[in-house]
Amino acid sequence: MRVALETERLILRNVSPDDYLACYKWCSDPDVNRFLIYTLYGNAEDVKKWLTSRNEDDPDNFDLGIVIKETGELIGMGGIIYNPAADVWTLGYNLRKDMWGKGIVAEAMQAIISYVRTIRQVNIIEGQFCKDNRQSRRVMEKLGMGYYKDSQYVKADGSKVFEAETYRIVYGR
Repeated sequence: MRVALETERLILRNVSPDDYLACYKWCSDPDVNRFLIYTLYGNAEDVKKWLTSRNEDDPDNFDLGIVIKETGELIGMGGIIYNPAADVWTLGYNLRKDMWGKGIVAEAMQAIISYVRTIRQVNIIEGQFCKDNRQSRRVMEKLGMGYYKDSQYVKADGSKVFEAETYRIVYGR
Protein backbone atom coordinates (compact mmCIF):
# COMPACT_ATOMS: atom_id res chain seq x y z
CA MET A 1 0.00 0.00 0.00
CA ARG A 2 1.30 3.47 -0.75
CA VAL A 3 1.98 5.12 2.59
CA ALA A 4 4.22 7.76 4.18
CA LEU A 5 4.55 7.89 7.97
CA GLU A 6 6.79 9.75 10.38
CA THR A 7 8.07 9.06 13.88
CA GLU A 8 10.35 11.15 16.03
CA ARG A 9 13.46 9.92 14.19
CA LEU A 10 12.17 8.21 11.06
CA ILE A 11 10.34 8.59 7.80
CA LEU A 12 8.62 5.41 6.64
CA ARG A 13 7.89 5.41 2.93
CA ASN A 14 7.48 3.18 -0.07
CA VAL A 15 10.66 2.17 -1.81
CA SER A 16 11.14 2.35 -5.56
CA PRO A 17 13.60 0.84 -8.02
CA ASP A 18 15.57 4.08 -7.67
CA ASP A 19 16.41 3.00 -4.10
CA TYR A 20 18.30 -0.09 -5.25
CA LEU A 21 21.80 1.09 -4.27
CA ALA A 22 20.71 1.94 -0.72
CA CYS A 23 18.88 -1.41 -0.44
CA TYR A 24 21.89 -3.25 -1.81
CA LYS A 25 23.90 -2.09 1.23
CA TRP A 26 21.92 -4.40 3.52
CA CYS A 27 20.72 -6.97 0.96
CA SER A 28 24.35 -7.87 0.16
CA ASP A 29 25.61 -7.96 3.78
CA PRO A 30 26.09 -11.54 5.04
CA ASP A 31 25.61 -10.40 8.66
CA VAL A 32 22.24 -8.82 7.85
CA ASN A 33 21.26 -11.82 5.72
CA ARG A 34 22.30 -14.41 8.31
CA PHE A 35 18.76 -15.10 9.59
CA LEU A 36 16.70 -13.80 6.66
CA ILE A 37 14.64 -15.92 4.31
CA TYR A 38 15.89 -14.30 1.13
CA THR A 39 19.14 -15.29 -0.53
CA LEU A 40 22.09 -12.92 -0.26
CA TYR A 41 22.15 -10.55 -3.23
CA GLY A 42 25.36 -10.63 -5.25
CA ASN A 43 24.84 -7.48 -7.30
CA ALA A 44 22.88 -4.27 -7.18
CA GLU A 45 21.05 -4.90 -10.46
CA ASP A 46 19.32 -7.95 -8.93
CA VAL A 47 18.08 -5.73 -6.09
CA LYS A 48 16.75 -3.30 -8.69
CA LYS A 49 14.88 -6.15 -10.43
CA TRP A 50 13.37 -7.23 -7.10
CA LEU A 51 12.24 -3.67 -6.31
CA THR A 52 10.73 -3.38 -9.80
CA SER A 53 8.73 -6.58 -9.28
CA ARG A 54 7.06 -5.43 -6.05
CA ASN A 55 3.38 -4.41 -6.08
CA GLU A 56 3.18 -1.18 -4.09
CA ASP A 57 -0.60 -1.05 -4.56
CA ASP A 58 -1.35 -4.32 -2.71
CA PRO A 59 -3.85 -3.35 0.01
CA ASP A 60 -2.63 -6.22 2.22
CA ASN A 61 1.06 -5.29 2.12
CA PHE A 62 2.47 -2.45 4.21
CA ASP A 63 6.20 -2.90 3.56
CA LEU A 64 8.00 0.42 3.90
CA GLY A 65 11.49 1.80 3.67
CA ILE A 66 13.01 3.07 6.90
CA VAL A 67 14.66 6.46 6.44
CA ILE A 68 16.61 8.41 9.05
CA LYS A 69 14.83 11.75 9.17
CA GLU A 70 17.96 13.74 10.04
CA THR A 71 20.07 12.45 7.11
CA GLY A 72 17.52 11.20 4.56
CA GLU A 73 19.31 7.85 4.38
CA LEU A 74 17.30 4.73 3.54
CA ILE A 75 18.65 2.16 6.02
CA GLY A 76 16.22 -0.74 5.95
CA MET A 77 12.69 -1.96 5.42
CA GLY A 78 9.90 -3.21 7.60
CA GLY A 79 6.24 -3.95 7.42
CA ILE A 80 3.29 -6.23 7.88
CA ILE A 81 1.48 -8.36 5.33
CA TYR A 82 -2.02 -9.76 5.71
CA ASN A 83 -2.83 -13.43 5.21
CA PRO A 84 -6.63 -13.53 4.83
CA ALA A 85 -6.81 -17.34 4.96
CA ALA A 86 -5.43 -17.28 8.52
CA ASP A 87 -6.64 -13.77 9.48
CA VAL A 88 -3.09 -13.01 10.59
CA TRP A 89 -0.80 -10.08 9.85
CA THR A 90 2.85 -11.15 9.61
CA LEU A 91 5.67 -8.74 10.31
CA GLY A 92 9.13 -8.63 8.85
CA TYR A 93 12.06 -6.25 8.79
CA ASN A 94 15.73 -5.83 7.96
CA LEU A 95 18.16 -3.08 8.74
CA ARG A 96 21.64 -2.02 7.75
CA LYS A 97 24.13 -3.43 10.28
CA ASP A 98 25.57 -0.08 11.37
CA MET A 99 22.07 0.89 12.56
CA TRP A 100 21.50 -2.15 14.78
CA GLY A 101 20.91 -1.68 18.50
CA LYS A 102 19.38 1.81 18.31
CA GLY A 103 15.70 0.89 18.68
CA ILE A 104 15.00 1.86 15.08
CA VAL A 105 13.19 -1.32 14.06
CA ALA A 106 10.87 -1.28 17.08
CA GLU A 107 10.09 2.40 16.46
CA ALA A 108 9.37 1.79 12.77
CA MET A 109 7.29 -1.33 13.32
CA GLN A 110 5.22 0.29 16.06
CA ALA A 111 4.36 3.16 13.72
CA ILE A 112 3.41 0.80 10.91
CA ILE A 113 1.30 -1.39 13.19
CA SER A 114 -0.45 1.63 14.70
CA TYR A 115 -1.22 3.02 11.27
CA VAL A 116 -2.58 -0.25 9.87
CA ARG A 117 -4.74 -0.72 12.96
CA THR A 118 -6.41 2.64 12.23
CA ILE A 119 -7.42 1.65 8.70
CA ARG A 120 -7.84 -2.13 8.84
CA GLN A 121 -9.17 -4.76 11.23
CA VAL A 122 -6.13 -6.34 12.89
CA ASN A 123 -6.84 -9.31 15.13
CA ILE A 124 -3.47 -11.06 15.23
CA ILE A 125 0.07 -10.03 14.37
CA GLU A 126 2.82 -12.59 14.37
CA GLY A 127 6.47 -12.78 13.57
CA GLN A 128 8.98 -15.55 13.30
CA PHE A 129 12.66 -15.43 14.14
CA CYS A 130 15.56 -17.84 14.36
CA LYS A 131 16.09 -18.95 17.95
CA ASP A 132 19.68 -17.66 17.71
CA ASN A 133 18.51 -14.16 16.78
CA ARG A 134 18.12 -12.50 20.18
CA GLN A 135 17.78 -9.05 18.61
CA SER A 136 14.60 -10.01 16.75
CA ARG A 137 13.18 -11.60 19.88
CA ARG A 138 13.76 -8.30 21.67
CA VAL A 139 12.07 -6.28 18.92
CA MET A 140 8.97 -8.46 19.14
CA GLU A 141 8.92 -8.18 22.92
CA LYS A 142 9.10 -4.38 22.64
CA LEU A 143 6.08 -4.56 20.33
CA GLY A 144 4.13 -6.41 23.02
CA MET A 145 4.35 -9.79 21.33
CA GLY A 146 4.90 -13.03 23.21
CA TYR A 147 5.81 -16.63 22.56
CA TYR A 148 3.21 -18.57 20.55
CA LYS A 149 4.98 -21.71 19.30
CA ASP A 150 8.20 -23.30 18.10
CA SER A 151 8.51 -23.28 14.34
CA GLN A 152 10.91 -23.54 11.41
CA TYR A 153 11.54 -21.61 8.25
CA VAL A 154 13.66 -22.24 5.19
CA LYS A 155 15.81 -19.90 3.11
CA ALA A 156 14.07 -19.13 -0.19
CA ASP A 157 16.69 -21.14 -2.10
CA GLY A 158 16.33 -24.10 0.28
CA SER A 159 19.92 -23.82 1.47
CA LYS A 160 19.19 -23.65 5.19
CA VAL A 161 16.49 -24.58 7.69
CA PHE A 162 16.20 -22.41 10.79
CA GLU A 163 14.83 -23.55 14.14
CA ALA A 164 12.58 -20.67 15.08
CA GLU A 165 10.00 -19.28 17.43
CA THR A 166 6.80 -17.59 16.43
CA TYR A 167 5.67 -14.68 18.58
CA ARG A 168 2.28 -13.03 18.34
CA ILE A 169 -0.06 -10.50 19.78
CA VAL A 170 -3.83 -10.97 19.74
CA TYR A 171 -6.00 -7.86 19.77
CA GLY A 172 -9.34 -9.65 19.82
CA ARG A 173 -11.90 -10.96 17.44
